[in-house]
Amino acid sequence: MSANRITVKLDRVRKSFGDFTAVKDLSLTIRAGRVFGLLGPNGAGKTTTIRMMVNITAPDSGSVEVFGRRIDSELQNRIGYLPEERGLYRRMKVVDQLRFFAELKNVRGKVFTSRIDEWLARVKLSEWKNKRSMELSKGMQQKIQFVTAVLHDPELLILDEPFSGLDPINAELLKEIVIDLKRKGKTIIFSTHQMEVAEKICDDICLINRAEKVFEGSLRELKSSFGRNSIAVRCEGGDGVLDDPALVSKVVRHADEAQALLAEGASAQTLLRRLIDSGATIEKFEMVEPSLNDIFITKVTEHQ
Repeated sequence: MSANRITVKLDRVRKSFGDFTAVKDLSLTIRAGRVFGLLGPNGAGKTTTIRMMVNITAPDSGSVEVFGRRIDSELQNRIGYLPEERGLYRRMKVVDQLRFFAELKNVRGKVFTSRIDEWLARVKLSEWKNKRSMELSKGMQQKIQFVTAVLHDPELLILDEPFSGLDPINAELLKEIVIDLKRKGKTIIFSTHQMEVAEKICDDICLINRAEKVFEGSLRELKSSFGRNSIAVRCEGGDGVLDDPALVSKVVRHADEAQALLAEGASAQTLLRRLIDSGATIEKFEMVEPSLNDIFITKVTEHQ
């Protein structure tokens, strides 16, 4: 797929539930063959936006296009969707459950059997094939539901909080699978409030807060537009310097060092001079790029 092709396009989409506006005049463009992060705090409107993309919920106004046209049953077979609300049939065997979901997407016969075995092996659950869902741990059930979303080899994969509840090992496994699917040309929409994970896998992002878009573009464009850097500092002394709001807008203290986000208009040289003048013994003073989490918190706070 060409990255210039558009897989999903929303134009001034709005959705309300009674007096509550869940999505307000949202426009965004998702390019083919890329990982698009739909990011925001809980209640920002991410899930409602996704539900409009897959035609579970209709927008009150605006338009949603998938693969260049309005969503219909044919297009839905080209989409894989892992909803935030997980749901497997507790007493049904894993293999029967996967067969059921595959048939909903017209995957049957030998193709089904081979894909089942391949995916169960990939998520390290082959030995659980004939177990009932109720016998699986929460994390195992989550991986099975992920398999239901990819079993029919969709062109567009939509993942709503896919890593929620997974331990670090399985979260890393799913992350590697997502990156591999991107290499194969799949378009992936990844919705989360976990900025650390999003920063590792997303090409493009849309930050939303309180139903409105705060930013849309590439991760590199976001960091460039932020215009501020963090300083990793390890020192003794210098009490109070890092707490000066004229120099530092935010400081996060770790076990053996601190990360200070420069205040708007402040410079690293001024901060360094102030630390030296205060008598601090500096072991480390290194400029680092602000994390997506730092940017997100700042943007959301500004948008309150």
